[in-house]
Amino acid sequence: MRIAVFGAAGPTGRHLTEQALAAGHEVVAVTRRPGSLRSRPGLAVAVADATDQAAVDAAIGGTDAVLSALGARFSKGPISTYSASAAVITEAMTRHGVKRLLAVSSSIADPHWRPTGAHFFNHVLDPLVNRRMGRTLHEDMRRMEKVIRETDLDWTLVRPSGLFDHPAVTDFHATETSADGVFTSRADLAASMLRELVERRYVRTAMGVITTAVKPNIAKLIWNEGVKKK
Repeated sequence: MRIAVFGAAGPTGRHLTEQALAAGHEVVAVTRRPGSLRSRPGLAVAVADATDQAAVDAAIGGTDAVLSALGARFSKGPISTYSASAAVITEAMTRHGVKRLLAVSSSIADPHWRPTGAHFFNHVLDPLVNRRMGRTLHEDMRRMEKVIRETDLDWTLVRPSGLFDHPAVTDFHATETSADGVFTSRADLAASMLRELVERRYVRTAMGVITTAVKPNIAKLIWNEGVKKK
C-alpha cells in the first residue's frame, strides 16, 4: 500500500514511517522541514505545509491512504493546526478519490474519558496539564474531529492517552471511542494505526489506544512533553 504520512518528521511520525516501511508499505513522508528526512527505497519525501492546498494535493496524489500524526505545542493563544490541516487534507483526499484516513487526536477529545483508578492523574495532572495548559490545543483537536466526521471518507480518529517514548512496540490495547488508561507509547500508537489500516475495525469511529506493559516516569514525562518542548 502507498500511504502518505503527515507530520512524518515528528516523534510519532518517525515511528509511523519506519514501521510502515518495515511492513512493506511505500511511504510518502510529508514534512514542513527540508532535510529532516531523506528519501530511500520505499520512501519519498514531500516538503509541504499541511495547510497549503497545492502542496497537499501533490503529496496525496497516487496514494491509497493518509495517516496524520500532525501535532502542535501547548499555547495560551488560539491553535488551528489540527482543524485547518484536516480541512485541507480531507478536501484533497476527496478530489483524488483517496478514501482511507487515520488521524491522531487524543483521549481528551472524549468528554467522558476518566481512566479508572488514576486518582492523581484525574484530580491533579489532567485539570492542570490537559484542561488548563493544553486547553486551546485540545479545543482544536475537537474541531479537527468535527471536520473529519463530516466527510464521506473512511476515517478513524486515533485517540492515545499521555504520549511517551519507548523503543519497542508492546502488547498495546485498542478499543472503540477511548481506552481506559493514562499512557500510550508512540511506538504503540504507530503500530495501532498501521494495524487498523489493514484490519479496518474502527472505520468512521474513534479508536482509543493505550500502553499497559510499561509506564513512563511521570516527572520525566512532564519535563519532556510539557516543559522542555516549550
